[in-house]
Formats: sequence, C-alpha cells, structure tokens
Amino acid sequence: MAIRLTEPLRQEYEQLFESCDILPKREAEVERSVDRLLSHRDRYQAVTERRGVPWHFVALVHSMESGSSFRCHLHNGDPLTARTVKVPAGRPKRGTPPFDWEVSAADAMALKRLDGDTDWSLAGTLYQLERYNGWGYRMYHPHVLSPYLWSFSTHYTSGRYVADGRWSDSAVSRQCGAAVMLRRLVERGETDLADQPAATLYAQVAAEPAGDKGSQRPLVSRHRMRRSRRDAETEKAQRLQRWLTSFPGIFLKADGIPGDRTSNAYRLVTGHYLPGDPRGE
Repeated sequence: MAIRLTEPLRQEYEQLFESCDILPKREAEVERSVDRLLSHRDRYQAVTERRGVPWHFVALVHSMESGSSFRCHLHNGDPLTARTVKVPAGRPKRGTPPFDWEVSAADAMALKRLDGDTDWSLAGTLYQLERYNGWGYRMYHPHVLSPYLWSFSTHYTSGRYVADGRWSDSAVSRQCGAAVMLRRLVERGETDLADQPAATLYAQVAAEPAGDKGSQRPLVSRHRMRRSRRDAETEKAQRLQRWLTSFPGIFLKADGIPGDRTSNAYRLVTGHYLPGDPRGE
C-alpha cells in the first residue's frame, strides 16, 4: 500500500519536527552522530553531484542503514564486496564488485527514484525518510511514531520491529532517529531545507558588515550568557526559543541559553537583536 504525502501528513511532519526535543540522556550521543555525518560531508556531496539528492538526506540514510560505514551498500547495509543480498537484492545491477561506495549510493537513490526534482521540503524530506524504511509503523502500529525518524526524542518511547514482520511493544530502538539528527543539523546551521532556508540567513546576519570599513563580524559569540541559576529566567529563555522556532525556517535548541543563534533568529523575526547583544548597540 502506498502512502501519499497529503496536506494533513505534511502538517503532521512539520508539527512533529517543530516540537521535537531530544531526550536529555541522549544529547551527547546525538551530537556524536551529527558530528560523524558532518565529518563525511564531502563524500555525501559527491552523491548529490551524481543524483541531485541533498547531502543531508544521503548522510541520514547512510547512518540509519549501515551505521555510517563506507564498507556497506547504502541500500541495506550489505557489504560492498558483492551485490546486495537482502532486499533489495542484486544491486547495483551494473558493474563488477567490489563497488565504490559513491556508485552504490547513487544506485540506491536511483532505485528509489530520488533526484533533484524530488520534493525536498521539510515535510517532503521526512516523508522520503519514512518511505525509505517502510510504512509498517504507520500502517500497522500507528500508536508508535517510527523510531527510524524519532528515536532519542520525546516523540518515541518504545515499540519496534525486531526482525522482518516481528513486532515488540516493549523493544526500544538504540539508534538515533533520522529526523532527530536532521533537526540538530538545522539547529546548528549546517544545512538548509528547500522550503525553510534560515540556516544561511543566520550566517548572513551574524557576518554582516560592521563599521565604515565593512569588516565582517565573526560568527562567534561575544555576548553569550551563562545559564541562569534561576529557573524562571531559564524557562523564559526556553519559551522565547520555542516561540522563535514557530516561525518558518527557524529551529533552535530550547536550552535556555540565549546566545548568538537565538539573537540572530530574534533579529530575523523582529528586526532587532536581543537586548544585551552588543551588535544591536
């Protein structure tokens, strides 16, 4: 059964992404996962050049399907020393093993009919990620949001397929979800989504000319505040960050620390930097 990307499904994806919070006990592991993706960005961009698929999508599938190993097919994690054995079997059809990872990865994207003309909006990206893994959660266990997307976030607690066709309500995914990693990539300004290009705007705001000589302001904090010891102040900052995230293309980690990225986002929304930011003085 095919699942179509309807308007209600778009809204669901967007609302889940906006409200996605990482479980505190998983924060360090999520950061390591994201750092690993970034360390191989050049190889993912090589697939982008072949197929037009955004590098972050290739990176996320690579993490989910083969633990970011460059010794495995992107299709399903089978070794590159032969054609794939598990579904989809016999890929790539052309060429002789062992296969270059980039060649195999481009074949995986082609098999899914993914290219530069695919809908790479926020909702479209999450749709393609869930489609890549399959619709079993949505069709047969709709009470559980797919851990392929949401594991390590507040959207997921337990329930997963432990083998093909074998379901367990108590089993818990030990793999960071793709949507969770994507959220951190966007929060950190490392990538943009087709319909929400705020990450580049953050960089433009932070590096805009200053003074008569037109010098560039460095993209580093000069006004970063320490986390307040007063819970009320921290909660106030978190509410501000969540409010800013409600605007299209802005995604902030609600950590209660109103630093550069929060001030940059505030500027995009209001036209002014946060009070106390020397750039606004």
